[in-house]
Amino acid sequence: MIINMKNLSSEKAYKLLSGAVVPRPIAWVSTISKEGNMNLAPFSFFTVVSRNPPTLGISIGPGIGSREGTIKDTLLNIMETKEFVVNIVSKELVVEMHQSSGNYPPEENEFEHTGLTPVSSESVKAPRILESPISMECRLTKSIEIGTDTLLLGEIMQFHIDDTLYINHYKVNIQKLEPIARLAGNYAEIKSPFTLEKPYE
Repeated sequence: MIINMKNLSSEKAYKLLSGAVVPRPIAWVSTISKEGNMNLAPFSFFTVVSRNPPTLGISIGPGIGSREGTIKDTLLNIMETKEFVVNIVSKELVVEMHQSSGNYPPEENEFEHTGLTPVSSESVKAPRILESPISMECRLTKSIEIGTDTLLLGEIMQFHIDDTLYINHYKVNIQKLEPIARLAGNYAEIKSPFTLEKPYE
């Protein structure tokens, strides 16, 4: 089967892409508005885009459901403050992460809805999640509008990692981290990692 993507609606294209580009890591993004309202939401169009300077990329689309056609609070806050924190989702936090994806009004605090603890960051005003095993404080370096969505590039200023996950020489113990990934509308664990010999020296 061949599908001409230009003939598809955004909804149908999303279904295909989110089911084919898997597994996807989840950026659990915490922000704060100019008025001081904290926000927390997960995004799976997320990756590393540069190691020098260390930079993350997150793509955010328009609101859906009851907020269809609106700009998401996370995007509004980042565009206003130029700051955000990416928290990594471990297995033990998956319920809270999913809860934070609801369509809450801008003035409502997802930290309160989920029972999570916001703590002050070192270099940005946006809070990080105390319970998250890894948090990365970011400053927005560039925003790119691509059709209906906005790609945000953020340079990592501070990298927080639980001591139990840190291995010497700047490595992360992924098995202890137990990260959660996105599979279309489902979630997945990484249970069986394997290693292959490098084909080069």
